[in-house]
Amino acid sequence: EKPRYDGRYRDFTGEPPAGVDPVVRFKNPTEGEVVIDDLVKGQVIVANKELDDLIIARSDGTPTYNLTVVVDDWDMGMTQIIRGDDHLNNTPRQINLYNAIGAEVPKFAHIPMVLGEDGSRLSKRHGAVSVLQYKEQGFLPEALLNYLVRLGWSHGDQEIFTMDEMIEHFDLDSVNTSPSTFDHTKLTWVNEQHIKVANPEHLSRYVAPFVAELGCDLSQGPELAEVANLLRDRAKTLIEMAEGAVYFYQDFETFDAGAAKKHLRPVAEEALRLLLEKLEALESWTAEAIHAEINATAEALELGMGKVGMPLRVAITGGGQSPAIDATAELIGKPRCIARIKLALDFIEARKAAQ
Repeated sequence: EKPRYDGRYRDFTGEPPAGVDPVVRFKNPTEGEVVIDDLVKGQVIVANKELDDLIIARSDGTPTYNLTVVVDDWDMGMTQIIRGDDHLNNTPRQINLYNAIGAEVPKFAHIPMVLGEDGSRLSKRHGAVSVLQYKEQGFLPEALLNYLVRLGWSHGDQEIFTMDEMIEHFDLDSVNTSPSTFDHTKLTWVNEQHIKVANPEHLSRYVAPFVAELGCDLSQGPELAEVANLLRDRAKTLIEMAEGAVYFYQDFETFDAGAAKKHLRPVAEEALRLLLEKLEALESWTAEAIHAEINATAEALELGMGKVGMPLRVAITGGGQSPAIDATAELIGKPRCIARIKLALDFIEARKAAQ
């Protein structure tokens, strides 16, 4: 049997014994039962004889949680209390407190707990538990909310929801009654989907701090919204997007070793020199015009597009991964692209000399 107050002072009306700083207890009914019509769990019935005379004020006069939360919610006119089902044991006691002070009892909905991937209750040892930590890890707020809503609720097979869709479709009647497992991989996937469809201006506001943390001056490059729009299909988090944005704002003196070894070889020199000549003469610096010159270079030298495009990609981005090279070159800008192609040609010359 669980320990409980023995009721020795339940009907006491005199002065407390000398040297005793008494607490204040709520005289809980001993007859009848408390009926909780829970919006998630259904009807829950608890006999009053199972409930203790809980402490509502400590010996120093400060109120305890159960009294405070009842008065606070009553004062604010709360009509629905939605919380984790670890609070279900408090609910019959709180309902009795509502009745005792003559307040209208709100509706209760106790949602299942979120578990870690090991099946235990989610805690700090499972990783990030603060909303701000997820912000720092590059998750969009709407993606985190989408994941949490979907964690214990469903609307058909739909996985990705806008804020308006969540507001429109969410219904407590559809909330799961069993605990859900927090899956960081699934959260990352949801974040990736939101990044793909987010408004570029919206994306740029959230990715800007991450780009700045990498030492980039956003005034020294294209509009960040344009960069975000270009990178959206390649990023799972805002951190990944920021890392992919660096070469739009920062110049570099060296190339990724693996990409340079594979693509900045002497055999690529002719293509880069011809392309440099064509791009220097280009008056309309657009993705379409750049693409046409890449094609023309490949045709003139009877090369596949990869034999021209990949050396160009490494030359102007410093690495072997980027969005479409014509659109990337357009945003990087003509002066930077020309300078970087020349740097790549110098790299090839040095490589030839070292052989």
